[in-house]
Amino acid sequence: MSAGKDWRAPLILDGGLASELQSRGADLSDPLWSAKLLIENPALIRQVHEDYFEAGADLATSASYQATFEGFARRGLDARPLLGLAVQLAKDARDRVKPSGLVAASLGSFGASLADGAEFRGHFGLSPTQLADWHRPRLETLLYAEPDLLAFETIPCLEEAEAIVRLLEEFPSLPAWVSFSCRNGRELCQGQRFSEAYDLLRSSQSVWAIGINCTAPEHVSNLLATLPTERDKAVVVYPNQGEAWDPQTRSWIERSDEPDWSELARTWQAAGVRGIGGCCRTTPETIRQIARAKAQGWRSLGTPE
Repeated sequence: MSAGKDWRAPLILDGGLASELQSRGADLSDPLWSAKLLIENPALIRQVHEDYFEAGADLATSASYQATFEGFARRGLDARPLLGLAVQLAKDARDRVKPSGLVAASLGSFGASLADGAEFRGHFGLSPTQLADWHRPRLETLLYAEPDLLAFETIPCLEEAEAIVRLLEEFPSLPAWVSFSCRNGRELCQGQRFSEAYDLLRSSQSVWAIGINCTAPEHVSNLLATLPTERDKAVVVYPNQGEAWDPQTRSWIERSDEPDWSELARTWQAAGVRGIGGCCRTTPETIRQIARAKAQGWRSLGTPE
């Protein structure tokens, strides 16, 4: 952790990266997804990071979610410098726009590496030991790039969470959050209870926070209600826009209404959430709405202190 950086303070996280890149003309129809631009257009990744910091984010999440050794090897490329580049781009954006900001190295679920939506299903057929072995090389490489935090994202099942807890015992140098994809207001995408995930993570010294990401925003409050009122771990929340992902067309099925992100942020902050942002299909405008809620003291007008 860099001197003067406080990852324990209430944080505004960034928003969707891949979907924002696509909105700016990037073609991500590729198994590497947003990591494809680490090869083709890293400057655009850096610009999106900058725009999120300018919108009010306190933290940038690196473009390494779907960056894997296997994926780059299929291109005849060494993953290590590209994973390092993902972290460096976020650092460069932070240093230019918000030097007090943080950089989290993103480590997507094993399911994300399959590029078929498996991170929203689970049922990988791998043991926690096998999953830990798969995650280890990428974690080692990202640690070498010296991010401020680690972000294990879109984890759909307890088996993968157990693998991450084991792995972090080997590499306890940085705080981490482990964030889950959930299919309703009680369950992870594979069907286990979100409260079980919290119980699994609470004993880990390296896990700073449990998270909810790439989950419909209307499920978040119910998921939070399944956790203890007095918590051993912080909670971070960064849902998607509430749209469903179609793995066949590799596109989002749009919803007709627009979430009120300011009001959602107030609700979640009042429920004790430490970090709030957005995932797929959220934008810098989403983060501006959350930042306005924070600037106004989070609480809705007329809500007693």
